Amino acid sequence: MQYRRFGRSDWKISEIGYGMWGLAGWTGSDLKEIEDSLDLAVASGCNFFDTAWGYAEGKSEMILGDLIRRNPDKKLYAATKIPPKNRQWPSKPSFLLKDVFPADYIVEYAEKSLKNLGVESIDLLQFHVWEDAWAHEDEWKEAIQKLTKEGKVERWGISVNRWEPDNALKTLETGLIDAVQVIYNIFDQAPEDNLFPLCKKLDIGVISRVPLDEGTLSGHFTKETTFPADDWRSTYFVPENLNSSVDHAEALRPDLPENMSMPEAALRFILANEDVHTTIPGMRKLSHVKSNIATSDGQRLSENELEKIKKHRWDREPTEWSQ
Repeated sequence: MQYRRFGRSDWKISEIGYGMWGLAGWTGSDLKEIEDSLDLAVASGCNFFDTAWGYAEGKSEMILGDLIRRNPDKKLYAATKIPPKNRQWPSKPSFLLKDVFPADYIVEYAEKSLKNLGVESIDLLQFHVWEDAWAHEDEWKEAIQKLTKEGKVERWGISVNRWEPDNALKTLETGLIDAVQVIYNIFDQAPEDNLFPLCKKLDIGVISRVPLDEGTLSGHFTKETTFPADDWRSTYFVPENLNSSVDHAEALRPDLPENMSMPEAALRFILANEDVHTTIPGMRKLSHVKSNIATSDGQRLSENELEKIKKHRWDREPTEWSQ
């Protein structure tokens, strides 16, 4: 496992982190295999774990807390998120801060996450949605400064809304945010335009989420793929999205490096960018842990391979189904 400095926190975190969304809202999850997968990830050098209260109303946080207690001799970084009070993902420009992240609510959910994780201080607490229009409002600033002063949260972050990488730039300029989590993958390269340069300038940690484009970059989807009604992907991969996603994945296939699978290429594409400090694929199965962590071997794609892959940038805008 290779490690990278996580911005001004100066943490050394694994460049392959662990996304824990798969514990909720997805079908086919087995708790025993999830725990075994987490243990294998730790044994393989993974030390950054990203969860949220919104993943099964704290269940995912509790599972991470159990993992931390099983490894008292290792420093495992716990990153979690405060859910929006109005429970709307993603946020919309019309939303007011008082309806999404009022000060007392920020404090309340920091306390909930502390309890679920079983820790005295949260390494990284992120806002699960954001609007840059809130950048200069005082309420959120006072709440996070209070929690930091009390030692309950060490660092603060923003999880940027899907396909809106510039919707946090003013907030980052406040100096109060230490990390940003953004969708960045072969298709979603827009963070390179403005977000990554600003993060580099301000020494802000960068987490790349959705590295496999919600599964499109697994290379396994077809236009006939369906999901159970209780799986969130059934509402995300509507025909308009599924058909276009499969078309883009198939167009990418001929430009993959020789003898390299699409998921491996997807992760190696992200790791080739030094502005990204960790990426957090979901890993519910032992095979996922083994294959994903194997990409952190210090070997980088060639300039020619990167050039071919970068041609598959796909700029998208939020829609009613983008979530």
